[in-house]
Amino acid sequence: MTLPNMSSTLSSPARPGATESAPPMPHHFEFRGTGSEYFRIWIVNLLLTIITLGVYSAWAKVRKARYLYGSTNLDGHTFQYHGNPMAIFKGRLMALTMIICYNLALTFSLTVGVVVSVALVLILPWLIWKSLQYKLHNSSYRGIRFHFGGELKTAYKLYRGLALLNILTLGLLTPLVHQRLKKYQHDESYFGQTRFGFHASGADFYARYGIGFFIFVVGAVAIAASVGVISLLHAPIEALPRGAAAKIFVSVIATYIWMFIFYPIFLTMMQNLIWSKTTLGDAHFISSMKWSRVVIITMTNLICIVFTLGIFIPFAKIRTLRYRIESLSVTNAGDLEQFIAAPQSELTATGEGAADLFGFDISL
Repeated sequence: MTLPNMSSTLSSPARPGATESAPPMPHHFEFRGTGSEYFRIWIVNLLLTIITLGVYSAWAKVRKARYLYGSTNLDGHTFQYHGNPMAIFKGRLMALTMIICYNLALTFSLTVGVVVSVALVLILPWLIWKSLQYKLHNSSYRGIRFHFGGELKTAYKLYRGLALLNILTLGLLTPLVHQRLKKYQHDESYFGQTRFGFHASGADFYARYGIGFFIFVVGAVAIAASVGVISLLHAPIEALPRGAAAKIFVSVIATYIWMFIFYPIFLTMMQNLIWSKTTLGDAHFISSMKWSRVVIITMTNLICIVFTLGIFIPFAKIRTLRYRIESLSVTNAGDLEQFIAAPQSELTATGEGAADLFGFDISL
């Protein structure tokens, strides 16, 4: 898309009947899934996974992903997930074998256990890299697949080299590590033959982390001050031991609640930053999440989950996911049919299954 020549527009008078071209309207994401539909999928997946001692978990993952992808709509078309449950199961089986070998090695010899631990540490960047490839390769929109073109050596530099350096600096590089990981994931992702781009700098991440840290400290200090004032006003002098225990209990509960409030605030800042700095060719993404809305959704979800003994979990997931997805839009995209599919080869799900089992949440 080209911008109009502003100088010629200003210098020449407008012709009768001439109309200015309106700016392109943004395409808004929609999520059409419902809590009741997802609950049926969730409960069946849970029961079958328990009955099969976890074997069905790979099929449960694919069934859930296909529903969530198919419920996400953009410009009248939905996304599709093409993952193979058997391939994911094999990947999880391989990861489970590695975990069993690690535990057995520790029982026989500490030296062997250390060797196996080092081997697991060395293989994890490869598993993450394979997971990124598999996840995007099996995602499509309008019949065009996504794919990941990042190099394995870069994954090792980030997930091993930079991560180790962050440990040595006592976490001071955490915002920079986060920025580098997101840049690697987004910059090396493609939709057909069109490449994504990521334009947030390390300074942007440090600024968000700094704001988040300030908000957290202010909240923690406010909690401590409030509990202290209340205890001084209401706790009798002769009941200091009991009052101290009550004060500690109230402080712990208040801090726990504050964490549930703070996390969605930080999540909102990061999602808005990451997606608003992401492009796809000439198209720009915009994330307009509001932290106040996220806090309300998170807290009401938590209350409902507690009072329903966990039954509300699938409904809570749909509520959260709907808001996150529908806060996204893409501008300057033109005709979304313009993207051209790129030839791709089949990929194994080893990394996808193993990453799931090890607890990594890797997503675009």
